[in-house]
Amino acid sequence: MGAAIRSDWRDNYGRGSVVQRPSGLLQLLAIQVLFEYGREGSSRPPVTAALLAANTLVFLRPIALAGILPSLSRAAFNPYLILQYGDWTRFFLSPFYHLNEAHLFFNMTSLLWKGIQLEPSMGSVEFATMVASLVGLSQGMTLLLSKCLLQFGEIDSYYHHNAVGFSGVLFGMKVVLNAMSDDFVYLHGMVIPAKYATWAELFLIQSLVPDTSFIGHLGGILAGLVYLWLKRSFSAPNPLTFLISSAAKVVSWPLRFAQRLLRSVRSQGRGRIGRRARETPRGIWRCSTCTYDNTLATDICEMCSTVREDLAFSQRQNHQAGGNRELPVEEVRRRRLERFGR
Repeated sequence: MGAAIRSDWRDNYGRGSVVQRPSGLLQLLAIQVLFEYGREGSSRPPVTAALLAANTLVFLRPIALAGILPSLSRAAFNPYLILQYGDWTRFFLSPFYHLNEAHLFFNMTSLLWKGIQLEPSMGSVEFATMVASLVGLSQGMTLLLSKCLLQFGEIDSYYHHNAVGFSGVLFGMKVVLNAMSDDFVYLHGMVIPAKYATWAELFLIQSLVPDTSFIGHLGGILAGLVYLWLKRSFSAPNPLTFLISSAAKVVSWPLRFAQRLLRSVRSQGRGRIGRRARETPRGIWRCSTCTYDNTLATDICEMCSTVREDLAFSQRQNHQAGGNRELPVEEVRRRRLERFGR
């Protein structure tokens, strides 16, 4: 399992250059990827391959990208710099940076193993949106945990230290994968209930590699749990789709409101301005022709002499029942008084 390496800014990062000798791990990683994608019957998940390539290219920094990509020291996740100076480049780019070949190798082999299981079962589109959601959620959770620890006054080292690596996202993917697996999973030769496997791996890695970012991994686990909760709570296929659709509804709300307002104004005709039909007070009826408000004491509009709608309907019924004979208004009024006087 890869780890998001945490280290002091001045001691390890310096000017953002990490000098190291090739160890052959990149060649071993390439062999594993070629074997997995080249074997017969392989699903060859494209999004997983793209993520592997992106992380590797960022680490190798070819000449074509050297002038575009920020240095390691300017991309490392640092809660203080993000919140104090709004350096959100660190928030989004730090997962794709790695400290050395070993860091990249373990993270990418873990990504390869999880990707070939999750992407074929979820589909490439949903898998891509899941990874994007986990990137944002894991980084946000880590930022929140760092700030909370600082506010409690207990630990401020996490708030000022730097972290890089894809481990937080991988821990989130591990939570999603365990939720889809059997009741028990194998972890370094041990059989553990699936719902506890990620937590066991968190403490196991921390004990074996103390320099790893504990809250970065913890943030990834919490991100995976939040992702699963959002997916189960809403009908959208994934939380990112739900968030995008919700944002679209919020952005388009003023336009929908204006359209409803225009339709309402058009339906009111030349009547009194600023009041819709459902706002007509009691004891008042509105003429359907000129929208003038009349009292219930009269059944004929005082403005245009149109008969009240319910009264006109009664007249039509009487017309259908009695042939072509139409009752005078006074006769209709007398009959209504007799009916209500019973």
